Amino acid sequence: MALKTSEEYVERLSRMRPNVYAHGKKIRRDDPMLEIAINTLRVTFDSVNDPDLKDLIVTSSHLTGEPINRFTALNLSTEDLYKQQEMKRVCCHRVGGCAQRCMATDTLNAIGVVTKDIDDAKATNYHDNFLEFVKYYQANDLVGSTSMTDPKGDRKARPSQQEDPDLYLRVVEKNSKGIVVRGAKNHITMGPYVDEHLVIPTRTFTTDEGDWAVSFAIPADTEGVKIISRIVTPRPRIELKAPYNQYGVADSVVVFENVFVPWARVFMCGEWEFAGRLALTFAGFHRHSYCGCKPAITDIILGATALVAEYNGVGSSPHIVDELTELMVIAEIVFASGIAAATRATKSSSGIYTPEFLYSNTGRYMAGMNIYHEYDILNSIAGGLPSTIPPEEDWLNPETGPDLAKYISRKPGISAENLHRLYRFISDFSCSAMAGWSQYAGVHGGGSPIMEKIGIRSGYDLESKKNIAKYLAGIED
Repeated sequence: MALKTSEEYVERLSRMRPNVYAHGKKIRRDDPMLEIAINTLRVTFDSVNDPDLKDLIVTSSHLTGEPINRFTALNLSTEDLYKQQEMKRVCCHRVGGCAQRCMATDTLNAIGVVTKDIDDAKATNYHDNFLEFVKYYQANDLVGSTSMTDPKGDRKARPSQQEDPDLYLRVVEKNSKGIVVRGAKNHITMGPYVDEHLVIPTRTFTTDEGDWAVSFAIPADTEGVKIISRIVTPRPRIELKAPYNQYGVADSVVVFENVFVPWARVFMCGEWEFAGRLALTFAGFHRHSYCGCKPAITDIILGATALVAEYNGVGSSPHIVDELTELMVIAEIVFASGIAAATRATKSSSGIYTPEFLYSNTGRYMAGMNIYHEYDILNSIAGGLPSTIPPEEDWLNPETGPDLAKYISRKPGISAENLHRLYRFISDFSCSAMAGWSQYAGVHGGGSPIMEKIGIRSGYDLESKKNIAKYLAGIED
């Protein structure tokens, strides 16, 4: 059966060759350090049996007709894009942040579009390779990374101009069986707990840079692959258990040291003129995903801000109502941009629908530019207690706990425990290592705001707007 359980996912991770490094040592994928991060991915498997999520998560494979997890699906209609967006918003509510698995979904769709374009132009067979891989990926309900961002080295130098050519992942050998690649990919979310690394180019290349124009899929424990990870989790709880503290994330530098990739798993090799198209196609899909997940983050900030204001007895204060409304506007403008991108999606020759690039970029730009502003609203209304609240041990200590319960009092009728729970959640969510990760990811994930601006400008019909002004001004060329 194509739909796997979270237990099956975790069990197959435990069988993989140990090639993950964290905290200065090599670890297995069943190491306790990874448990909290892996829990986030568990939700994407368990949700197929959740009555509130099942209709969003479960779909059918267009290749086999079997029920599959939507995180492994290709978008073959505008309805698929709508459901992807809604699914990501709801899943992010469940884990209190990034559900992580959407990146590979977006990568698969981008590879599907561009491999068909390459085949149409060059009579290659990359799209056949891709479809066979998707069948395998869906049948086993796999989890993939998006291994896209190269180290890049000197930012003013092109890949072929770098002092060290490995600063962009490249092909160093080709033979009858496959290719050998060397280099690294940075900022790779889920690196330690994926089944496959899905590798795509990070930028456009020129005619002499074909060695860097490469895309492929490779099992994450393949010989020569090394995963160097930073694991981030919320602060642990002792007795005051809460859903938010069950989920975490890990990002990695994924090193490829002369890694062999069989031809059947290669989706681009030397077609330099399509590298930028693949990078941008992925960006369009992933920025559309952000139009689902980033409103979810705003929803959480909005809910926490409204609740803390209510508990403090100031929920109806005009300035607070105004700021809450501002959060509502941000969330729904970003979400509406995703709906617009899906509504105006175009069908590629592969049959995959690509969201309208302008609106995907507009929504992602709005989200990235407002993330710190949203946290600022939460910060100003919650006050300073989230940053100074005593550790949980002091609340559990019979000598100090009663004092803390007495002096946290706010609006009559709100229990000390509920106040404590809310303030500790806001502390974990807004001023912790996990919060720092989330804020940076909110700005840079899927492309920094400057990249969205470039994306918006790239296809925008500015001349037509100037022509409107000329007409209204009576200017004739």
